[in-house]
Amino acid sequence: MKTALKTAFPENFVWGAATSAYQIEGAWDADGKGPSIWDAFTHEPGRIFEDQNADVACDHYHRWREDVALMRELGLGAYRFSLSWSRILPSGAGVANEKGMAFYDALIDALLEAGVTPWVTLYHWDLPLALQRKGGFLNRDIVEWFGDYAALVAGRFGDRVGHWMTFNEPPVIIGFGHQRGQNAPGLRLAFADCLLGAHHLLLAHGRGVQALRAGARIPARISIAHTSRERIPMEETLEHVEAARRDYFSCRQRNFWDLAWWADPVVFGRYPEEGLKAFAADLPPITDADMALISQPVDFLAYNCYSGWPVRAGAGGAPEDVPGAWGPGNPRGTRPWLSIVPEAPYWAARFQTERYKLPLVFTENGFNNIDFVHHDGGVHDPQRMDCASGYLRSIRRAINEGHPVQGYFHWSLLDNFEWSDGFSERFGLVHVDYRTQKRTPKDSFAWYAGVIRTNGASL
Repeated sequence: MKTALKTAFPENFVWGAATSAYQIEGAWDADGKGPSIWDAFTHEPGRIFEDQNADVACDHYHRWREDVALMRELGLGAYRFSLSWSRILPSGAGVANEKGMAFYDALIDALLEAGVTPWVTLYHWDLPLALQRKGGFLNRDIVEWFGDYAALVAGRFGDRVGHWMTFNEPPVIIGFGHQRGQNAPGLRLAFADCLLGAHHLLLAHGRGVQALRAGARIPARISIAHTSRERIPMEETLEHVEAARRDYFSCRQRNFWDLAWWADPVVFGRYPEEGLKAFAADLPPITDADMALISQPVDFLAYNCYSGWPVRAGAGGAPEDVPGAWGPGNPRGTRPWLSIVPEAPYWAARFQTERYKLPLVFTENGFNNIDFVHHDGGVHDPQRMDCASGYLRSIRRAINEGHPVQGYFHWSLLDNFEWSDGFSERFGLVHVDYRTQKRTPKDSFAWYAGVIRTNGASL
């Protein structure tokens, strides 16, 4: 018993899994749903691996009851999912689609009946196509479009949903979708235009927070799900730790992966000075009223954590990258960006909670692999279990040292459509045969169920 108490997580720790609407729902044009930018993007030849799309994906729209039963079997405490804006508002604004609203009503009710707390993300990359045609994030009207959408869903679901995130991963929305063109809507805009879109996104977040608080009928905990490039000090000495911290919150890159550019305005009500100087020639007009709206109070830090980059202190303590520090052949997933770095969540939690003075929830963490059903009928994924085990032990270290981490959501519950990579890789705890839609829980499913059941003591 003493060992379990030392190794277990806090009693109220949230154990969850996550998905997003476009990646699993399918039914892309069913029951009055309007097209999203991803519907359009994936139907353009050459955009996606093998020209695949998520028209059907996991068919969760029709198979959600089976998926909720899997969540109950897993023992999930919480399920993070996103709403399809264009399923609720086919044109992005105006009259709501009742069949779309009813789908989420039924899903939320079933989750609660199964003992699973819903954590809802309003926007996980799938803007209604009608709004993109009006300028999307480059049109300041998106602030009110998003606010009206948030008010609508808060009024409908705010009697049962108490955990909300406005946007998922702003660096991907702007950097990949508007600057690099590899994600929908597939634009390659000038840096100044991207900064304008980023500012509008943060303003929309603030308006969304206001709408959610006004419409919620149970206590609401609200955040925005950030991601970045975690910095790992090469040695745990004061000099190297401070170099990694400084680099983590630096703001000089022109690729939108600087965490402070997104998080400082939300928490502190100001953009980082370093970024304002570095980007001065390209900045949009920024007013005090803008910053007041962006910095509507949030209740926790939501963070998606996957990998980590080594940093050391150079001359005068200046941060230096250490290319190849992990060595050739280091453990990684099926894409080069996912190096397995178990220390990443520890440093992310430590640096962020110390800077922003808020508790943190890891709203995504997972491992991409090429999983398949073996001849014995099972799906054996020891790499995923080992990866998650290391990351969770790192989170436990952060908690034991006093850094307030309140939850962990595994990405993802189901294998799903992985954006421009299509169906070429799998993140799920549950294998999905995309031809038959058969669900097969992987070995990691049973493993994670044991972690949840023991509140992490089994680690």
